[in-house]
Formats: sequence, C-alpha cells, structure tokens
Amino acid sequence: MTTFKTSREIPATVEQIFAAISDPERLARWWGPANFTNTFNVCEFKNDGHWSYVMHGPDGKNYPNESVFRDIEPYKRIVIQHVSQPRYLLTVVLERTDSGKTLVRWEQEFENSKVASGIEHIIVPANEQNLDRLSAEVLHKPGN
Repeated sequence: MTTFKTSREIPATVEQIFAAISDPERLARWWGPANFTNTFNVCEFKNDGHWSYVMHGPDGKNYPNESVFRDIEPYKRIVIQHVSQPRYLLTVVLERTDSGKTLVRWEQEFENSKVASGIEHIIVPANEQNLDRLSAEVLHKPGN
C-alpha cells in the first residue's frame, strides 16, 4: 500500500470545515482538483452511506466515481472508501488548533502501490488543489 499525506491549517472552525464536507451541495462545489465540477447522483453522508458522482474535467471528459462513507465522527474524522478504480481509502481528520483555526489532515491510502506510483504526479497536486478549494468554500472566496 502507498499513502499520500498532506495537511493544511485553515482559518476557520472545525464546525465550518465539517459543514463544507457534510453538505452535499457545498461538497459538490469544491470536491476535486482545480477546474473540475461535479454532478452528484447520490450522496448519503452517514456511516456506510453511498456516494455516486461524476467529476467533469476541464478537458471535457467525465470521470464516474463510486465511494462509501465508511466512518464519520462529526467534527473530527471522515473516512471515505473509493470503491471504483483506482481504489483507495481517504481519511480526513479535523483538529482544532490553539489559535482557533482548523488543521485538516488528508491521508489517501491506495490498495495498489503500483497504481499509486503511476498516478502520483496527478494525485499529489490534486490533493493540494482539493484543500485549496475547501479553503475557498469555507472562507467564501470565489474562483475555486
């Protein structure tokens, strides 16, 4: 297995960050790399809830995705299992900092290390862009 990790301190509360993740309408606005949009078919934000969506790339291609929300601890942790290819487990941890900001830890663990190494050049910047877009959503900044 291969795990890609990143983190970001966002000047918002844990509650604000969790709201941007747990609300399907808001999640659809920021999920994915820069310049992608989403169409959610199903988004059952609950433990073992199904999440079916299509990411629309800036290249005009559609990328169908199937995931399951494996574990949700409100305001603390969200675990998402991406069950379509490439298969991975994403764990998002929210930690309140002493200054009242939120540290978002993003850990994406791929089942297949060979697949992970083949797409690392896409995944690493895409994860940073995801956090950029989450920050923009929470801070109400356009252009995400």
